[in-house]
Amino acid sequence: MKTCKKYIDKLIDERYIRYINYKKVPMQITSKFTIGVHVLCALEYFKDEKVTSSFLAGSVGVNPVVVRMVMSDLKDAGLIDISQGKTGIKLTRPLDTITMYDVYRAVEDVEESIFNFHDNPNPACPVGKNIHAALDDKLFDIKVAMENEMKKTHIASVYQTIRSNAMLEGDKNE
Repeated sequence: MKTCKKYIDKLIDERYIRYINYKKVPMQITSKFTIGVHVLCALEYFKDEKVTSSFLAGSVGVNPVVVRMVMSDLKDAGLIDISQGKTGIKLTRPLDTITMYDVYRAVEDVEESIFNFHDNPNPACPVGKNIHAALDDKLFDIKVAMENEMKKTHIASVYQTIRSNAMLEGDKNE
């Protein structure tokens, strides 16, 4: 206990400025995942229209460059087809055959952990010395469970909720 307290006091004294300016590192799942799901649902919703990256960017509320980067990943994964001609951007298969995991795998680095571990656990502290051994397997199991849930969840279920809500709101496209 004393060793941990000394270490914490040292951190507070020597790294106060670093602590104040510390930027929290987010989970590894970025907004690219939700943007990817958004793009796929928008492509289904507006399937009878020519959809462009600028149109999608307006729907997502981000710069078209961001949407194009996500679209490139979705195209590489075989989830969408991009044409400069009359058709624009289209789904390559029905949403009930595309899972959340398909999108996750397309736009994220699935080999990375979704959890970021703090950089410098104190090896002189019994907690700091053992935190990795205590957490690593549990965090891996959580990641696997999340991925298994994603594999069971189809984008069609997200789309159906969007469509139902749009109908209740009297959206003119329904």
